[in-house]
Amino acid sequence: MSDSLDHHWAKLLASGRRKKEGEVSTSSTDADETRTEIERDYDRILFSTPVRRLADKTQVFPLEKNDSVRTRLTHSHEVSNLARSIGTALAFKHKIAGDNDNAKRNIPALLAAVGLVHDLGNPPFGHQGEAAIQSWFKDRKAKVLDDSNRPLSEQQKQDFLKFEGNAQAFRLVARLQLLNDDFGLDLTYATLSAMMKYPTSSIGVNPKGTVAATKKHGFFSSEQAIAAAVQERVGLAIGLRHPLAYVMEACDDIAYVVLDVEDAIKKGLASFSDLCAYLDHHASNDQLTREVVQHSKEKHQQYRMDAPSLSPAELNDVSMQRFRVFAIGALVRAATSTFVSATHHASFLAGTQPKSLIALSEGEQLRKALKDFALKHAYTNRVVLELELDGYNVIRGLMDIFWAAITDVEDSTCSKSRRRHPFTRYIYGRISENYRRVFESIQPGRTCRYDECVLLTDMVSGMTDSYAMTLYKELAPMKKQYDAEISRIASER
Repeated sequence: MSDSLDHHWAKLLASGRRKKEGEVSTSSTDADETRTEIERDYDRILFSTPVRRLADKTQVFPLEKNDSVRTRLTHSHEVSNLARSIGTALAFKHKIAGDNDNAKRNIPALLAAVGLVHDLGNPPFGHQGEAAIQSWFKDRKAKVLDDSNRPLSEQQKQDFLKFEGNAQAFRLVARLQLLNDDFGLDLTYATLSAMMKYPTSSIGVNPKGTVAATKKHGFFSSEQAIAAAVQERVGLAIGLRHPLAYVMEACDDIAYVVLDVEDAIKKGLASFSDLCAYLDHHASNDQLTREVVQHSKEKHQQYRMDAPSLSPAELNDVSMQRFRVFAIGALVRAATSTFVSATHHASFLAGTQPKSLIALSEGEQLRKALKDFALKHAYTNRVVLELELDGYNVIRGLMDIFWAAITDVEDSTCSKSRRRHPFTRYIYGRISENYRRVFESIQPGRTCRYDECVLLTDMVSGMTDSYAMTLYKELAPMKKQYDAEISRIASER
């Protein structure tokens, strides 16, 4: 391995942590500590409160009562597991960072960490939650975002009009999640960089030579300086992906296309035979897909012959489990070989490859066919759509409630200002203390509309599905009374 490549990986795996100016110690000084700094990152993430909240956040099926169907938490653990497995192969078999022992430990650990953290900023009800937040700001753009007395930059406006769970995850671990200072979970530079699937702002202004702007972004205006500092420490510019971010993204793709299909079949929305027939019809020209289907059918037939006592439901379930094993194995191997291939490895290493790892691999046709099958049988299922609509309306209703509390202040220049009405004082007190602490730390005279909008999205995106539903049922009648009172007072003037 060349000295330059060794140096490049040393920067990409930078284990320092952000600290206040003048502080020292960027690594553990405990003589008994056996973990590397990046291994400690995984543990910090695992034991954090936002990870536990993922157990009550939607993966595909909102408010699912079947415990065997995946939540955002089980999805994140599965992505983390796949990422660690690929990382182990890259570090030990392919030796992408040479024979450095710490690098061999840190690559799997880093991928496990970013796999676990990647969805931490998702609001309740999955992508419908993001859509609800975006639409709330779009519908109130003139009043909330275009207020000439409290102007926002175009980038600040786009932070909310294109609200993104990935950017919220970065904010959560870099600033909001209280550890022992103002640095969130105080993760290493390597982890903070690799968790950014989209290392760009909401307006996608990137330096020349970096990856083209995407529809999504990885940080908000409020964390742009942090993101820039992180990228500099790992030797990358804004707009350039950490090479292991491509791997994490591939594991996310693999997990959701295979496992969302498994959940749809587990819920009885389709059968194993339906899946095989669909793949035979739509991807029969793809060798990898044919092999996965053939192996799965052989196992299905074997189970029918060797275990005739299995009920149709049990046979369906066990056959789908074997399909899952074959499909994930094939896609993981395809992703790994593509990452280390002579054709693409340099662009992954430089962070300039505009396409995803799976899209460039032999697994792309299988991935696409599985996604299309899930779209037909799971994502557009009537029950799913009904619950997503309920969640969409709940989030918008909660945003109305909390916005009233955030903005009903006696002094608009002071973040700690008293709320004027008993209702808004009560609602403001229901906002997480962590989020209020960050908001109220703003210097007097500097509070702006952007900070108020950020406090609103912090609160709403941090909720779980069931908490959002319960809270809305509790607060909506109070808000109705409050609106009636405000309306009456206005009419009497």
